[in-house]
Formats: sequence, C-alpha cells, structure tokens
Amino acid sequence: MATGVLAVACLACYPSPAAGALGPSQSRFRVPATARQLIVVSSPTYDQADYLATFRSFQRVNASSPWRAVFRAWQAETGSGHIVDVRREGDHATPTGVFGFGLTMYGTEPNPGGLHEAYHQLVCGDWWDEDPYSNQYNRFVHVPCGSSPRFAAWSEPLWTETKGYPYLAVIDYNDDPTIAGPNAPGSGIFLHAWMGAPTEGCIALPVPDLLKVLRWLEPGDKPIIEIGTDAEVGHVPPPPA
Repeated sequence: MATGVLAVACLACYPSPAAGALGPSQSRFRVPATARQLIVVSSPTYDQADYLATFRSFQRVNASSPWRAVFRAWQAETGSGHIVDVRREGDHATPTGVFGFGLTMYGTEPNPGGLHEAYHQLVCGDWWDEDPYSNQYNRFVHVPCGSSPRFAAWSEPLWTETKGYPYLAVIDYNDDPTIAGPNAPGSGIFLHAWMGAPTEGCIALPVPDLLKVLRWLEPGDKPIIEIGTDAEVGHVPPPPA
C-alpha cells in the first residue's frame, strides 16, 4: 500500500449488497471490494454549464475499513461533450462508470521518478490507435518514425502532445474486451495534464497535482476511478481543511 496517506475523512456510503440487488445504474458505480485506492471525479449534472469537475482521492486498508481522504479536493477538466453514460468514438465526452488503470504510464517528459508502474517516454512513432476499424483499436502502437500508419486519420501522435501529455496514466475504458466497429464507445481515455480548456474526453489536472496522483497510484492496491454525477458516485465527505 502506498504511504503518506492523510487519514482525515471517511467515505463510508458506497453500497455493498450483492450485484443482483442493485439497479442498472447502481451496478455501474459499484466499487470493487479489491480496490484500496479510489479516485472520484464528479459533476453536479450531466450537462453542467462548464467542463470542470471535482477530483477526490481516497484509500482504505481493506474492504471492511472506511475510505480516508488522501489529497484535498481539486478541480479537474473533463470532455467538451460533458459526461455521458453512453459514449461514441469522436463525441469528446467523458465516460461515466468505474474503471481501472493501465499498467504503463507515458509522457513526453523523462520519467519523473517515484512511480510504482512502468514508464515509457514517448518518442516519434508512438501512437494511440483510435480507428474503430483497426485491429489495434484503443491500444498504444509504435510505428517507424516518419511513417504514416493506416489508422493515422483517426488517431493521436502521442509524442507531439507536449502540453497535455508530459505525463499520463491510461484509464482502462473500453478494455477487456475492446468494442470496435461502427458502435465503438470510444478510446484513448487518459488522466493527463491541464489544458486550460475542455479535453476530448479525458480527465486533466495541473501537472503538480497530476504527479502527486501518478506517484500515489500503486497497482497492488487495485486503484480505480469512478466518474459520474455527484448523486451517482455517492456521498463524498468534505475535503480536508
């Protein structure tokens, strides 16, 4: 378990009945018993007037112990398409639900140190395939520098995104299994650096806060991120003073 946690507030209201006892919406927001690190990103409504949400972080010892706040509450940027339950490729919305994190972090800057996951510094030829008709859809792909892959028109040349991607964590959205094709729900949802504007569906924090979170995430603690409205994600305790 990561150290340095500020045990200052509890998050005790996440329900824990059997999945069959939950309604469809509640089931989507159920926090796994295995999770010991939790990020909650919430907005008052689905069609909030702006693109800003509240970002909170919590940790617990085990499934029967209370959640305790780690960092103070921050503002986070979300997608220009607001937050949605049903996302589609290209709608620039942030998906709601509960998701894990990928096991590799990326960034255009050198490894900042203090991470508990593998880190890959982005170089020319590093892409995120966002072509829903590609067999590598929603995956990191490296091609020879200077070449243009067939999926390029839909996709992100990651090494060129120096403002948003100095450091990033991959949110495991549309993964295991990945749904592709005409009804693909989207790809490339990251936790990345502040843009000063809406994202294309990702969650963004100022770099100092982002690095605190990336260094805190510990794969052994099964970290998850929960995204939804304030009502959907449960009663979040007040942030520490």
